[in-house]
Amino acid sequence: MEDNETEERVDNTRKLTCNEENHEDILHETEKCGKLIEIEKIETGNLKFKTVLDYFESTSFSLTFLFFFCYILMNVFYALSSFWLTQWTNANVSESGDTMTKTFRILAYGLLGTGQHFFSFVSELIAVKMIMNSSRNLHQNMLKSIMHSTMQFFESTPIGRILNRFSKDLNSIEVVIPIFFKDFFYCLFDLITASIVISISTPLFLTVLAPIAIVYFIIQRFYVSSSSKLKRLDSASKSPMFSHFGETLYGISTIKAYKAQNRFINAIEQKIDYNNSFFYPSTITTRWSAIRLEAIGHFMALFAFIFAILAKGNISPGIIGMSITFALNISGMMRLTVKCAAELESNLTSVERIREYCNTPQEAEWENKNYKPDPQWPHNGQIKFKDYSVRYREDLDYALRNLSFDIKPAEKIGIVGRTGAGKSSLSLSLFRLLESKEGEIIIDGMNIKRMGLHDLRQKLTIIPQDPVLFSGTLRMNLDPFEKSSDNQIWNALEKAHLKDFVENLENKLMFECSEGGENLSVGQRQLLCLARALLRNSKILLLDEATAAIDHNTDDIIQQTIRSSFAECTMLTIAHRLNTILDSDRIMVLDKGRIVEFDTPKNLLVNKNSIFYSMAFTAGIVKEI
Repeated sequence: MEDNETEERVDNTRKLTCNEENHEDILHETEKCGKLIEIEKIETGNLKFKTVLDYFESTSFSLTFLFFFCYILMNVFYALSSFWLTQWTNANVSESGDTMTKTFRILAYGLLGTGQHFFSFVSELIAVKMIMNSSRNLHQNMLKSIMHSTMQFFESTPIGRILNRFSKDLNSIEVVIPIFFKDFFYCLFDLITASIVISISTPLFLTVLAPIAIVYFIIQRFYVSSSSKLKRLDSASKSPMFSHFGETLYGISTIKAYKAQNRFINAIEQKIDYNNSFFYPSTITTRWSAIRLEAIGHFMALFAFIFAILAKGNISPGIIGMSITFALNISGMMRLTVKCAAELESNLTSVERIREYCNTPQEAEWENKNYKPDPQWPHNGQIKFKDYSVRYREDLDYALRNLSFDIKPAEKIGIVGRTGAGKSSLSLSLFRLLESKEGEIIIDGMNIKRMGLHDLRQKLTIIPQDPVLFSGTLRMNLDPFEKSSDNQIWNALEKAHLKDFVENLENKLMFECSEGGENLSVGQRQLLCLARALLRNSKILLLDEATAAIDHNTDDIIQQTIRSSFAECTMLTIAHRLNTILDSDRIMVLDKGRIVEFDTPKNLLVNKNSIFYSMAFTAGIVKEI
């Protein structure tokens, strides 16, 4: 009965694992996503011993030792109680025998049973604590690593892979691995106990135990190795199912508009078929091993019967009965031991995958206590670049090359250039989303490369081209850190020309924004980002083509608000529409990561040979060339 319950639990857990895995077809998806997306790393060969150590380290080595200690003692008490019961059965005690002897036997058997259940209970408590430790430690380590990862990591890693680690792989560690871990050692210790008991009862059994063990080991290693590789391929073939599903949800309106539903359905079906090409062989290998291991188990039981019959004159009936009882359980235990070992090894690959994401390329420290700016920094908003160069990856060319320029306090700078000139790289460098290879950036006398990222980024404000809103209330989106009063928020909304709109909402500031602000228009979202910038009141403001995707009326509102409310701020505007930067103090023209022109708009437009003049002519701002 216990064997059937264990096998059923193993099968159910295996189904749970297979149903909840959502991985990516790396071999095909990478080519579709372009060279920027890196191929997902797939471990090869048998499971590394270090992976097992990593798992036990996450649970605590001391708890692991205590668990094994209690589990071994539980099996020792179980074997002793079986021997004690056998000896009691063989004892020739008549009804008028010594009552004290019977009482002692009952008491001893009860103590052995109590010891077995006590250590079983303690081992279960320790196992629960181990699961909690492992889940918490691996999750926290991976989350911390992901949160500190560089932008290059997120640009080269599909969201499906990251979600996979936090869903399927963590589920394996929290649910699947503990079940197989417990069942594996339960079956293994029972198998060892049964072999020892049979060998002690019928010593002749030792003559066949060694060759059977060798055959058993060969089949076990062959199956575990094959199953592990198929499991890795199964995992590796599932990851854009998450990516594809997420991308489909994100672009569902576009898909419907172009009537491309069938194409996306066919795409997900192809991914499922590709995954099944690994899942089906994985299931077949399980049945292959089950048949062979059942046969070996039956051979062991057969030899146990034969040797028990041959030794019937030398051993008591009780010992023969106990030996046969243990022999009948061997075939099931052998099959379940290998099955649990294979599933345990396959699911321990989740530890490999999580440990991989615990060692992603990291940003600089969020805080540097040895180089902290004044709470009021920056006081003036002066920005100085000194021989600054940066690139996105080591194998790529420099995005910015040897930039050197000064921006005065409260100066308004327009930044223009063709696609790939380095405009956005400049803004990313100010926020240290890109780290310099050479040179430095000085803001009000402080080298931003030496300060913590939080100290830097919370002092700068950016209004991006794509407005960023989160699922939550309007107030939370405007003031996520709750540093502003309601009056300040209403004042910011009034300056952003949104006060009337918000007042007409049913819940006003408590209006619930959907994910990404989908229940608001693009213009309203951009104006909310403007209101958020007004609340932050930073000395340095970046506009990264903030009005490129909105209508001209909203553009005019934003430009008027910026001119009136940010007059004392240093402002860098990456322009899509040249007319929005014609009133800037100076205009910087970039080309291939270098500054080719940097002067006032008037001087640049006077020079008909300047790049900016040609851009203005193309935009229809000037009529003659």
